[in-house]
Amino acid sequence: MQPVVTLDAVTVGYPVRVVLESVDAALPAGRTTAIVGPNGSGKSTLLDAIAGVRPVLSGSVTRSCRTRPAYVTQRSALPDSLPLTVRAAVAMGRWAHRGPWLRLTTRDREVVTDCLRRLELTALGDRSVASLSGGQRQRMLLAQGLAQQSELLLLDEPETGLDVGATELIEQALDEERRAGTSVVRITHDRAVALRSDHCLVLGRGLLVAADVPATALRAGAPPATDASGPPS
Repeated sequence: MQPVVTLDAVTVGYPVRVVLESVDAALPAGRTTAIVGPNGSGKSTLLDAIAGVRPVLSGSVTRSCRTRPAYVTQRSALPDSLPLTVRAAVAMGRWAHRGPWLRLTTRDREVVTDCLRRLELTALGDRSVASLSGGQRQRMLLAQGLAQQSELLLLDEPETGLDVGATELIEQALDEERRAGTSVVRITHDRAVALRSDHCLVLGRGLLVAADVPATALRAGAPPATDASGPPS
């Protein structure tokens, strides 16, 4: 099976500082890949490179998917001052198909309604984004990502700071995506989450330490910490 993402000698960072150097990896299509490593090891930088939002300094990132990746970060680009409802924010995920200026079709609205339902946000649909708690906002960002219906879903620590109920909702939604054939790539600090994945990349000190099935990769490299309270890397 052709990998959904191939990293060939990828070096990424800033002109004055390299964050990751010479990363070679192939991420399996239709599977879940966990990216683990200590804070500062370059996890978010690698995800940025896979998403195409950070150019590589050398090497290449090749994506085999036909659709643009759906990238779910911890931080929303939506300012609290913007008078936007939760439903409207999730509907922005359909811009990947319609563009920002065309009216939503019946199918678009059905997709948005379904994504709200899956993340138990239906009752909050008319609420302002600014009024949401951190956990509610994280679920909204995932719903927006799901609404893109991309073949490649990228997530930066989606479970961070969430209670048990919200975490279970997100894990259920990601399992459904994986079963539907979506390739999921997620950063996690949770060893149990990494072990449930199909594939695992372990980063350390700006290098790829291991890339294999999770149990093997985690033995080869430093296991992720279970405390996800630190700053994102």
